Amino acid sequence: MTDPIRKIAVIGAGTMGAGIAAQAANAGIPVRLLDIVPAGATRRNALAEAALARLAKSEPAAFMAPEAARLITPGNLEDDLASLADCDWIIEAVIERLDIKQALYARLAAVRKPDAAVSSNTSTIPLALLTEGMDPAMRRHFLITHFFNPPRYMRLLELVAGPETDPAVLARVAACADQHLGKTAIRCPDSPGFIANRLGIFWLQRGMRDAMRLGLTVEEADAVFGKPLGLPKTGLFGLMDLVGIDLAPHLNHSMRQTLPADDAFQAVGQDIPLVARLIAEGRTGRKSGAGFYRMRKSASGKSLEALDLTTGEYRPERRPRAPELDHPGRDLRALLSAPGKLGAFARSVLGHVIAYAATLVPDAATSLADIDEAMRLGYAWKQGPFELADRIGVDWLIPHLEADGIPVPGLLRAASGQGFYKTESGALFCLTPAGAWQKRERAPGVLLLADIKRAGKPVLRNASASLWDIGEGVACFELTGKANTIDPEALALLQKSIDLVAQKFKALVIYTDAANFSMGANLGLAMFAANIAAWSEIEKLVATGQAVYKAMKYAPFPVVAAPAGMALGGGCEIVLHADAIVAHAETYIGLVECGVGLIPAWGGCTEMLARWQAEPALPRGPMPAPAKVFEMVSVATVAKSASDARALHFLRATDRIVMNRDRLLAEAKSHALALVPGYTPPEPPTYALPGPTARTGFTLAAAGFAKRGLATPHDLVVADALAETLSGGDADFIDPITEPDLLTLERTTFMRLVRTPETLARIEHTLTTGRPLRN
Repeated sequence: MTDPIRKIAVIGAGTMGAGIAAQAANAGIPVRLLDIVPAGATRRNALAEAALARLAKSEPAAFMAPEAARLITPGNLEDDLASLADCDWIIEAVIERLDIKQALYARLAAVRKPDAAVSSNTSTIPLALLTEGMDPAMRRHFLITHFFNPPRYMRLLELVAGPETDPAVLARVAACADQHLGKTAIRCPDSPGFIANRLGIFWLQRGMRDAMRLGLTVEEADAVFGKPLGLPKTGLFGLMDLVGIDLAPHLNHSMRQTLPADDAFQAVGQDIPLVARLIAEGRTGRKSGAGFYRMRKSASGKSLEALDLTTGEYRPERRPRAPELDHPGRDLRALLSAPGKLGAFARSVLGHVIAYAATLVPDAATSLADIDEAMRLGYAWKQGPFELADRIGVDWLIPHLEADGIPVPGLLRAASGQGFYKTESGALFCLTPAGAWQKRERAPGVLLLADIKRAGKPVLRNASASLWDIGEGVACFELTGKANTIDPEALALLQKSIDLVAQKFKALVIYTDAANFSMGANLGLAMFAANIAAWSEIEKLVATGQAVYKAMKYAPFPVVAAPAGMALGGGCEIVLHADAIVAHAETYIGLVECGVGLIPAWGGCTEMLARWQAEPALPRGPMPAPAKVFEMVSVATVAKSASDARALHFLRATDRIVMNRDRLLAEAKSHALALVPGYTPPEPPTYALPGPTARTGFTLAAAGFAKRGLATPHDLVVADALAETLSGGDADFIDPITEPDLLTLERTTFMRLVRTPETLARIEHTLTTGRPLRN
């Protein structure tokens, strides 16, 4: 086992350097953030201090909790260089100039401790050039660690070691990046652009050129290279606006200078005149307010405009309409073979990208699986190029590439008749350039449900959920419906799972590999029942959810919830009923029912009251806990991280937070097993609630918001129903209230709200638009 990294230094307080420092602080690691002293500055730490101020206000948030900022100490390179002597890892993130970096390395060599790792965040300069003339001892501790922006949210880290880099140093940095910073660290050869940018920049350049050549609009290009292919909705041109159009010439120039003359990038890497014009006119994307898109403000409000790729002028945005875009993602062959410019565009760009990717092994990546993973984690593609090729069909793809005049690399031909991936004996294999099969090995401590699924069949399954045996007597319950919403079938399978686990397993974990844990109850079913006045069916669903969640809470075995991404409404409530929570750091959890005109009714109110009632820091008495819960739930508060969720008491102080998403299931399983010896279910809570006086106080507070224009008429109706529930209805605070009493109150107020036309309008609007209705 390598010694842990206990302190980090970041040199360069720009966007990337500051973001890296913030993520280290999120992991609980103290950080020194240094930059130069600006000419004529009265405050010598001005650049690092300004970076901290920007981080505190950044959107999306750079810090997982405000207190993380206190772990970063700002400084400057003239006064504070000696303070790096106790740092275990020094990360250079200064301007992409070789002379400046090498001069800095010479200064670092004089102050760093002998075993400190030193790395560069460069994305363009080869390691061989960075280490020219470097102190030999430091060369053994030097590597490239290429983070992606924003460092908190992008999971990819590309690691490049030199021929002299000590393997122990590489392992130490990789372990810190993996277990503490939450990164998937992919080891790359020392080649231009490494993996993700080598292919990603090629894709962007090819896409922009082909869109202009074929006469597409920016909206059409982004619609094709968005949802249909499992790419982010920004598409091509939207992504250029996001990262900054002015970065393109620098990256293209570096790639052209360092890649061989016969590399396919040379054909697309020349600067595009329209891009040069936008940069010259200061239209560099979102940071300047205008790029390929811009938001125009007028007396009637805001409206999005798009750039005309022919004239370079803006016009109102036009959403593309085409049959091939009607059923995105279902049949890629239909999109690629569609007549007209959209099909030709998709076929040309994707064909060139897959073909180019096939030339990068082993020059830029040691395996094709690393390329797929780099594009998933660095560019947020749902599938990498080789996974897309398998989905299309290699034998279909090759003749179409040949027909379009795209050279077919040897690796692509080697996949003919078999594809790039296969599953054998429950293990995943990927193809090598030699035509052999290489097993994909997981790092110790990594467990994915996808691997469990390859190796066997579910213990139980229906259309909305499944139960898996994940070994050592632990079962895993997984929601599988659309957006992992919870419906009667999901509840039925959860009840069956509880019964089965009690007989045949030791513990239960609730988890999914999907991006989001659960978006809550299936509102579509509730709306359908309401439209036919099937109120008894809605009440039955509410009562069933309460009963099943309580059966889980009081089961004779430990239950661990392992959420990641969004866990909202009913998805939050299932987490609240677990014995313990092992949450991914990027968990966004909340009781959001008030936004659709309802209140939490699957035990969310009861569980949050119990959590806040047990909070020792709150004043004593019946009022503080309900007031806290009302304050959160009435405005549909959603935690912005697992750390934030802990502060809001969605997570307890004893619950765990895991930084690396791939380690979440293994950590949850381990924790569940640790709870097994001597396990007894929790004792049902009782509540001392303040009654009608508190209800009046809460509703008066909501009315105050309405007078300031911050609450609508129906918000007041919903707030009153929530206030009634949290205050205990007609209860007297000297009389204890039981959990079943509160559940009945939840159910009663929920049913009163769901019958109102205003709540039904909110539900319908949310289902139709994905946005809340303020009525």
